[in-house]
Order: sequence, then structure tokens, then C-alpha cells
Amino acid sequence: MKTLGFSEQEGSFLVGAAAALKSASGTIGFIGGQEIDLIKRFEAGYIAGAKAVNPAIKVESKYLGAAGDNAAWGSPDKAKEIAMSWYKKGADIIYTAAGGSGAGTIDAAVEAGEGKWAIGVDSDQYLTATADQQAHILTSMLKRVDVSVFLAAKAVKEGDVTGGFKIFDLKSDGVGYSKSGGYLDDVADQLEAFKAKIVSGEIVVPTKP
Repeated sequence: MKTLGFSEQEGSFLVGAAAALKSASGTIGFIGGQEIDLIKRFEAGYIAGAKAVNPAIKVESKYLGAAGDNAAWGSPDKAKEIAMSWYKKGADIIYTAAGGSGAGTIDAAVEAGEGKWAIGVDSDQYLTATADQQAHILTSMLKRVDVSVFLAAKAVKEGDVTGGFKIFDLKSDGVGYSKSGGYLDDVADQLEAFKAKIVSGEIVVPTKP
């Protein structure tokens, strides 16, 4: 059996860099689901990416539950409350890695109005959002499950039946960021330059905040 994993921190680095490049206020946020090592990888990458662009940027961080608190993945009301408070205090971009709870952050961005953005996670959330929500989804950190499954199947077809743990990263196109809406068109060159430095090993993205 082969277990497929992802370098969430690398994709999160790129959306963190995007947030810092697009932030007008110099304050951004991160909302995590359970406070566990997996979600801390998202937070670590996001903060590292933001600070690579602007070392002085302020990053608010909060978790919706402790390890084992499964309600953390389905509490959009709690995420919305946190996001609204940060938007009111001046944050303009918030990344949420908390399953279904992330819908609350998107709703908060819509309510907070022009210049307030949410960053989606795992899939391109722009594609399943309403028109009102699309106007506030800056990008999404992508986990390319399609790529990982295809490459795993291809390896088996070519005779590789080894088990173990296989990590999909930026180099294998296993993680990335979405470009839907065109909101990152003006900073795409800078993001691609960061991506190249991560792929080459020049930048090593931390896994702990």
C-alpha cells in the first residue's frame, strides 16, 4: 500500500507571498481548524511566504479547536466571527485551513466589503463560489489530488509496486495556487520566482510556525 501526502507548507508559502504582495494594510490572518501538526504546516508556510515578501507584515493566527475537536472542521460561524473581527481591525486578507469552516471566512470577506479577501484551501474554491463570493476569493492553495493519483497509477503501470509514503510537492506539481479571477495576474512573475526557488532548494519552507 502507498500513502500519498502533500507538502502543504510549500503551497501555503506561495499564497502567503500572494497575500503580502496584495495586502494594502500590512495585516493578514490565518485561521486553522484543529491545532495539530498538519495544520501548523499550512500556518508555517503561509507566514514564511508573507515574511519573504514583507518582513514587517503582521500575521494574526487563531485555531478553531484543539487536537481531537472535530467541530473545528465544521464551524463556519466561528471562523466568520474571527474573520470579521480581524477585518474590522484592519486585516485585509485571511487564509483559512479548516475544512468546511472556511466558508465562514469567505462570507465575512463579502460582508466586510471592497478590499477584503479570503484565501481558499485544498481545491479552487472560486469555482464553486457565488458571484458575490468570487469577488473576494483572492486565490486558493491547491492540493493536486488529481496529479498525485495519476502519478501513483502511472508508477504502478510502469512496474513500481513499492509501498510506503509518497510526498507530492511543488516540484511534482502536487501543490500550488489557483489563478481564477485573475486577481494575481500582476504578481504572477514574483510568485513563480518564489516557486522556482523552492523547487531548486534555495528556499526551504518551514513546517512549524
